Amino acid sequence: MIATSNRLSDVKEYYFSKKLRAIKILEEQGQNIINIAIGSPDLDPPKQILSALTNASILPQANGYQSYQGLPELREAMAKFYKNKFKVNLNPKNGILPLMGSKEGIMLTSLTFLNAGDSVLIPNPGYPTYTSATKLLNAKPIFYNLTAKNNWLPDFKTLEKQDLTKVKLMWLNYPHMPTGSVATDKLFIQLIQFAKKHKILLINDNPYSFILNDNPTSILSFPGAKDVALELNSLSKTFNMPGWRVGMLLGAEKYVKAVLQVKSNMDSGMYFAIQKSAIAALESDENWYTKLNTVYKKRRDIVWQIMDKLHCSYNKNTAGLFVWGKVPKQTNGKALADYLLEEKQVFVTPGFIFGSQGKNYIRISLCETENVLKTVLNRLK
Repeated sequence: MIATSNRLSDVKEYYFSKKLRAIKILEEQGQNIINIAIGSPDLDPPKQILSALTNASILPQANGYQSYQGLPELREAMAKFYKNKFKVNLNPKNGILPLMGSKEGIMLTSLTFLNAGDSVLIPNPGYPTYTSATKLLNAKPIFYNLTAKNNWLPDFKTLEKQDLTKVKLMWLNYPHMPTGSVATDKLFIQLIQFAKKHKILLINDNPYSFILNDNPTSILSFPGAKDVALELNSLSKTFNMPGWRVGMLLGAEKYVKAVLQVKSNMDSGMYFAIQKSAIAALESDENWYTKLNTVYKKRRDIVWQIMDKLHCSYNKNTAGLFVWGKVPKQTNGKALADYLLEEKQVFVTPGFIFGSQGKNYIRISLCETENVLKTVLNRLK
């Protein structure tokens, strides 16, 4: 075999990619594994997007290459969405870049701004892709620890003690995954001041704003944010469209244009009919969000019972698609997750995959029906 590049030496296959293969083998052996680990929405997307998809797919222009920047009307819809939901004014011409999922945005942003040897501030615990993208570009991850004591928010006193001279980017993710912690206005203001002081570009990954969250917030709504911040968002969680791969990068034109330089050399625009469907989703009325969260609240109540049965402690004042539980002192997250899979045929996420600060935690997803979650609860009895 031809040797792989050195950049792969410190990047492992994604945890869920490996684990799902192992689970498939168990299922082939006859085991009935219940997966409550992964945040892949199981609910239907808004009905109007299906008719939009059908209608757009038969138009003559549907099958051709699409603009790297997406349809102008999609960018207009994204700008209107941010104006209505977050009170953020964005230039739809150059301040918004549609993406094939926000995961693409993580890699494109990293490619745009990082050189080999640069450093990146990454939350611990946090989404593993931030670290993978950083390492693939031969940049250095510098982890900033988040703790339950500080409600999983950055500690600026500790941050200031670190060597920040080579730091180029800082990844944020609020509402936070995996913990569900929600940022305060004060935090975003502090982050903007911190970024200006140290000449760091902030990127807030914001796909969970509308899930079980009474106060959806964008970092871009705060004074001075566009000087030092970009935001990623996605239709995956808010509109149950994970497989459609629709995301967006938003912020100052100078930064968005720079990312477009990379994107235009990596791929073309997303399928025409999907863009039309995304517009329809973004125009959903308030009843959509109310109905969505009514379902998730009922599911969360059962997941809390599961956590209680496992003697895990958790915070009820959180947002997003997951419940983050601290395991009993006599064990750790991996050991409990392994026990549940082997003895109860239940797959939950061990917290260590999100960083060392998650080793004593597990994460359970709300992306399963009440009946499935009740089955898990019965297995634990």
